[in-house]
Amino acid sequence: MELIELFKYFIGRKSETPDDGGLLDFIEEYLKGFNAVRVDVADVKNLFIYKKFSEGEHLCFAGHVDVVPAGNCWDTDPYDAVERGGYIYGRGAQDMKSGVAAFTQAIKETKEFKGTLSLLLTSDEEGEAINGTVKVLEFLKKNEMLPDACVIAEPTCEERFGDAIKVGRRGSINGYLTLKGKQGHAAYPEKAKNPIHQIAEVLGNMAGIDLDSGDEFFAPSKFVITDIRSGMQVTNVTPNELQMMFNVRNNTKTTQHDIVTFVAEHLNGLDYELHLTQGSYPFNTNRDTKIVKHIDRAIEEITGIAPKYSTAGGTSDARFISSMGVDVIEFGVKNDSIHSVNERTSRKEVEDLYRVFKMLITHWDVEYKIR
Repeated sequence: MELIELFKYFIGRKSETPDDGGLLDFIEEYLKGFNAVRVDVADVKNLFIYKKFSEGEHLCFAGHVDVVPAGNCWDTDPYDAVERGGYIYGRGAQDMKSGVAAFTQAIKETKEFKGTLSLLLTSDEEGEAINGTVKVLEFLKKNEMLPDACVIAEPTCEERFGDAIKVGRRGSINGYLTLKGKQGHAAYPEKAKNPIHQIAEVLGNMAGIDLDSGDEFFAPSKFVITDIRSGMQVTNVTPNELQMMFNVRNNTKTTQHDIVTFVAEHLNGLDYELHLTQGSYPFNTNRDTKIVKHIDRAIEEITGIAPKYSTAGGTSDARFISSMGVDVIEFGVKNDSIHSVNERTSRKEVEDLYRVFKMLITHWDVEYKIR
């Protein structure tokens, strides 16, 4: 297959999480001559496929073949790649079958490499992500096969292809707060403790507040309230307690301890319980690492654009890879229609992404200086 034919084939395989649509079996067959390891867990399919060309570093390309449900009101069949006006439409066009097609084709065509090339693919990125990339990494660590550097082909560009790479991600801390009061009659507020009134007095100093000042790599960690509920949906009874949920996309300056302190300062003297969970932790790949310098040079060579370094956005499987001590970056097509109806990407972006990956592979042993 040639690149665009491969990309369209990927779109045509319905692979809603955790279904891989048969794509991992296909890729294993497509990359004949590579060593394949399956790390399937329950209904999640995982593939690690690699080839040691010679002694040297291990460069990995990672991603997911699963997609979110297509939804309704598409202009075309979301699982029949339609090309129109230079764009290719279909679920997963941006997130992230374009990236998987680009690096799969680039690796298939590689004849020489100073080191080991591999692919790490899962069908559990858009879901709970507990039986996907994490399980493969556990296997690789146990067998001393972790890569030295990794590229995840998530969609990263903003206005133009090549304008941004992700060199890190913020963490995500979820908060569950219960503020306890004393139920009473609305006509006798002095005999009750109304938690709605209590939270109202401090909410303006908590909601949307920056917990730190950020830095050159990360935006400030912001206290974002996502839900408040209380009462019995009647007008004559004040509630006994109030539940509030919030999220903090934290950078490296703010931890769970800082959030506990922030809440305590504002709810001083009130009766409350606070529970925090953290699904991901912030990471930041150093700018002078080999993978950053090489992807940077390849992008500029192919597109003429010097990409900016970004840590914005939500979470990705890069958080798991970074936690293993692997230098990881993300680079892919534009991100402007992921998860939406009529998701699309341009033919040229897919072709240029493939060219970037080809150059990254062929120039991996070249010494570059950071710009």
